[in-house]
Amino acid sequence: MSTTTEQLHVQNGLVPDPTTNPKPESESEPELEAEPAPAPEPEMQPEPVPEPEAKPEPVPEAEARPEPLPEHEPVVADATDPKVNEVVEASIQSHSPGAAHPELKKDEGSRTFTMRDLLSGLKNDQSNDVVNGSSSPYSYSEESPQEQHSEQNNAAMELINSVTGTDDDGRSRQRVLTFAAKRYASTIERNPDDYDALYNWALVLQESADNVSPDSTNPSKDALLEEACRKYDEATRLCPTLHDAFYNWAIAISDRAKMRGRTKEAEELWKQATKNYEKAVLLNWNSPQALNNWGLALQELSAIVPAREKQTIVRSAISKFRAAIQLQFDFHRAIYNLGTVLYGLAEDTLRTGGSGHPKEVSPNELYSQSAIYIAAAHALKPNYNVYSSALRLVRSMLPLPYLKVGYLTAPPAGKPIAPHSDWKRSEFILNNEGLQQQVSKSEAKNVPQGMSGRSVEAAIKVEVPDIVSVSACGDLTLPPGAGLCIDTIHGPVYLVADSWEFLDGWLDAIRLVYTIYARGKSDVLAGIVTG
Repeated sequence: MSTTTEQLHVQNGLVPDPTTNPKPESESEPELEAEPAPAPEPEMQPEPVPEPEAKPEPVPEAEARPEPLPEHEPVVADATDPKVNEVVEASIQSHSPGAAHPELKKDEGSRTFTMRDLLSGLKNDQSNDVVNGSSSPYSYSEESPQEQHSEQNNAAMELINSVTGTDDDGRSRQRVLTFAAKRYASTIERNPDDYDALYNWALVLQESADNVSPDSTNPSKDALLEEACRKYDEATRLCPTLHDAFYNWAIAISDRAKMRGRTKEAEELWKQATKNYEKAVLLNWNSPQALNNWGLALQELSAIVPAREKQTIVRSAISKFRAAIQLQFDFHRAIYNLGTVLYGLAEDTLRTGGSGHPKEVSPNELYSQSAIYIAAAHALKPNYNVYSSALRLVRSMLPLPYLKVGYLTAPPAGKPIAPHSDWKRSEFILNNEGLQQQVSKSEAKNVPQGMSGRSVEAAIKVEVPDIVSVSACGDLTLPPGAGLCIDTIHGPVYLVADSWEFLDGWLDAIRLVYTIYARGKSDVLAGIVTG
């Protein structure tokens, strides 16, 4: 995804989809100084980096290691823009069980919005949708709708009017937000069922929370975010398909959770945030930002829940980051965040000794996988300090001078379709140039001679520029196992991984190498693996 979404949005870390909602999601670059906002420093581990989006979508910080990630600050987003993810720092520890791991910064989402868009997007349209009677964590009065809305409007306006901003820019921005809030309040008084106005007002409250000094008690950031959550709740009851609202709502809840540290109350808020991210994804599956933020929220939750629940939640976070990357191969924030969560899993596995299952991925393999994703994120964004710092901590975990080394079952070279008995498990290496089979000297001696008298190619080799696509495959012509198909300009190459989990690692690694090549950054990757 492009980083052109770096606009200010009224949404707190929201990533609304511009095609499905009046307030589409947009991205913005995370700030590198907190290149995500640094949260309390956890144990050394790479920090996840959420993708910047329209203001409204603050992305929870994920732990690089098992430590809590720093909070990302929401960036105001336009009614049509999504929130930006922020980057947070976390530390990474070495693979030595007793060694302290340095932290890697994580990237969290931040929110941004365009003031011009905010003003031009003010809506006075009225809609008469029926209120959905779903349960809500927010209580509502028995008073008449008009009295109820009047009281709520007054309370919300009182909060917004008390925000002054911490500097000239903040005060100027707050004047615009206050003006917008008055327009939305007026619209809702005329038509209490205008979910667009409720949604936009929630964004204004969420953005106003960013203008509040951290030590302010009147108003408090939490009070503004809580009121924003109420507006999102009302808007989604009126329009249950408003995915942008669920997305920004999750960001606001995440910000509230981060204020509460590792407490039971924070745990409940993180659970609420993950549920809202899930709803946002169900309503708009093509949202890598929402998947990335969902993964970050799960990563934060995993640091609070009992140990017996942690691994399940961590693996769920891994699946969300991986899904985000599959939607957008160059989504460097999700790539980096996946590296940090794998690093944390490696640390936990090393500490507990794992389950002992023969097919369980070893800590060393997890460390190596973590380094691959962090190296890829750095190759795509070499100027990001967070990625550079993390890479220095994990580069030694790569199988240098290669990016990945492992085993795959392959047919004889030049015979993609061969009897299962002819397929052999052999070592493959992957670097910036491509994937190549390592053939032992004894195997090379048995290579048949071609008609020209020269030996036939002894090993399978796939050059990066020749790749057309990479995918998992299931075919009866392949030996049992996790099938891998690399389609090239010369025809398909079929291989079989030892397990579906190992297949995921190969799929991602090959796709990332190709994506880096397509973005013209192969020289950066070459520098990483060759030193």
